[in-house]
Amino acid sequence: MKSITQTIAEELKIKETQVSAAVGLMDEGNTVPFIARYRKEVTGGLSDETLRNLEERLQYLRNLEARKEEVVRIIEEQGKLTEELKNQIEEANTLAEVEDLYRPYKQKKKTRATIAKAKGLEPLATIIYLQQETRPLAEVAKEYVNEEKGVTTIEEAIQGALDIIAEIISDEPKYRKQIKKTCYREAKIVTKAENPEEKSNYEMYYEYEEAVNRIPSHRILAINRGEKEGFLKVKIEKPEEKILESIEKDIIRQNSPFLEELQLTIQDSYKRLIEPSIDREIRSDLTEKAEEQAIKVFGKNAKQLLLAAPLKGLTVMGFDPAYRTGCKIAIIDETGKVLDTTTVYPTEPQNDVQGAKKELLRLIEKDKVDMISIGNGTASRESEQFVADMIKEAKREVHYTIVSEAGASVYSASKLATEEYPDINVSIRGAISIARRLQDPLAELVKIDPKAIGVGQYQHDVNQKQLEESLTNVIEDSVNSVGVDVNTATPSLLSYVAGINKQIAKNIVAYRDANGKLKNRKELLKVPKLGKVAYEQCAGFIRIYDGNNPLEITAVHPESYEVAEKLLEQIGYQKEDLLSKEKVQEIKEKLHSLSIPKTAKELGVGEMTLEDMIKEFAKPGRDPREDMPKPILRNDVLKFEDLTEGMVLTGTVRNVIDFGAFVDIGVKHDGLVHISEMSHSFVKNPSDVVAVGDIVKVKVIRLDKERQKVGLSMKL
Repeated sequence: MKSITQTIAEELKIKETQVSAAVGLMDEGNTVPFIARYRKEVTGGLSDETLRNLEERLQYLRNLEARKEEVVRIIEEQGKLTEELKNQIEEANTLAEVEDLYRPYKQKKKTRATIAKAKGLEPLATIIYLQQETRPLAEVAKEYVNEEKGVTTIEEAIQGALDIIAEIISDEPKYRKQIKKTCYREAKIVTKAENPEEKSNYEMYYEYEEAVNRIPSHRILAINRGEKEGFLKVKIEKPEEKILESIEKDIIRQNSPFLEELQLTIQDSYKRLIEPSIDREIRSDLTEKAEEQAIKVFGKNAKQLLLAAPLKGLTVMGFDPAYRTGCKIAIIDETGKVLDTTTVYPTEPQNDVQGAKKELLRLIEKDKVDMISIGNGTASRESEQFVADMIKEAKREVHYTIVSEAGASVYSASKLATEEYPDINVSIRGAISIARRLQDPLAELVKIDPKAIGVGQYQHDVNQKQLEESLTNVIEDSVNSVGVDVNTATPSLLSYVAGINKQIAKNIVAYRDANGKLKNRKELLKVPKLGKVAYEQCAGFIRIYDGNNPLEITAVHPESYEVAEKLLEQIGYQKEDLLSKEKVQEIKEKLHSLSIPKTAKELGVGEMTLEDMIKEFAKPGRDPREDMPKPILRNDVLKFEDLTEGMVLTGTVRNVIDFGAFVDIGVKHDGLVHISEMSHSFVKNPSDVVAVGDIVKVKVIRLDKERQKVGLSMKL
């Protein structure tokens, strides 16, 4: 039997030694970001993604081993454990297989079979099942008629015995295994309308079928939702005849005196006991895989969104569009501090365009606004037109962009928003969020409920606990890859740094408020509840830009400071030189010419650690997100009516799903690039071609005026 280490190594296509090393580090309490960044030599350079997958499989396989031990113990206590059964349990690869093997020994609720057993009919069931008796069944069954036990007729005795056999067949693991195998190979999922006349989003599924082994994840989730909302009836269509034949072949002997009874019992066992549970398992398996895929898509999209390039050093006007209640305005300076708030009414029904224009031009001048960030929700395009016209009259140069406002309203009413802005009206907080997510998407989006981020497929339908875990992992990896300025970060952002929980994050901010800016990483050890273990995990991801150690604007870990200083000395520089742009360029050139193996040996450090150090010294304090595409800055406007087929436009990818990508091209609804329109060559997965935040050129190929839907193509 393979060990857990061997299994994971084979699955992830990595070495056993790497798995053992990673597991050892995890068991010691080290976080994935810390292991991925600062223990590369130990793990052989495993990435954060591989480590996450390893961690997940480790947990599953350990749970599987624990369940196997428990099942073996229970069956052994019953005195029914054979060597063969023990081996079968130990060789099982999934929890479902273990449960199938355990099924016959499980304490059952009251069933037809348990009732029949209580009436003393188990010996009769054994006689029928073994098919060794030559006498007519009625004659044999007569011996089991017993009024005291509740068996009043021969028919009752026979039926009770057959009920026992039906349960024996249903509990047999090999039949269930074979049936599931057949179903996954040949079964179809079939959907019909509950009411064919009723209009809904699920009309393509009103008369629909697809092979179980081919149906894509997004269709599974769509069907599940349609069924839940009462529009669809769903069933699994299986090769019933073939299934029954294979069971009969295994059970019924040639010339069996009980042929007919056994055939009927096999049918009963299948229809009444096996089929419903197999259907549930298949639906559950399909849903689980679909949810896994949806969560994977969500995670990938969320990471791109979180790592969108920040627009630093700008004063931003957040513009939260609306009709009746007015457009909410919040102006924040380059540090995120709120300078001004107001509400204007340039849209229906007030249409106070002139009044709104006058007020906003005044604020643009007063607060020296550089950028206007417009939310993409209700009244977004009317607001965009208004802003585009208004900025032409501004005395200073002002640009605007459209940002996703997904989750802004959820955040504005949250406890967190109340803590951050206790004196600001709920309706205005959404505008602050819209402004701040342009300045620093990562810092703002960590505050949003996963379901509300709007970059997945069916994220409201999937397992919310798993979705939250996925987002937490994505945020952790994103936060730690960028690093966090400890002197400006909110508790929300700090809580995702490796080793820092929510309480410690609050304590850091409280310490900062009481003592002023932190001057070095070591000062973190003065923060209540932040001990040596937490410090080791978090220190490398914390940035201190105005401190007393220039190494702390980089990702170099305190455990490597001595080596870092020796490295700089070796090429004739000091750590203070990292603060000079000119010197950094010289350092970069000199480090580039070093022999990594030789220098690593001289300094007594791992080659991968040295390579990371050299990369950091080439761009000390630089935000890695600077390499990401910037938002499209607009000073024009586009309405649906302006679109024509064949028009080529530049847009921003807002969401990537299994069947394509949604692109913001400046009209009310994002256009869809179907997977078939992404490339002239075959595309297996849209995320191989585009990612959230990408700037792409697209051609309009379809316009649906009634539904305001736009079909796009990247095949220019």
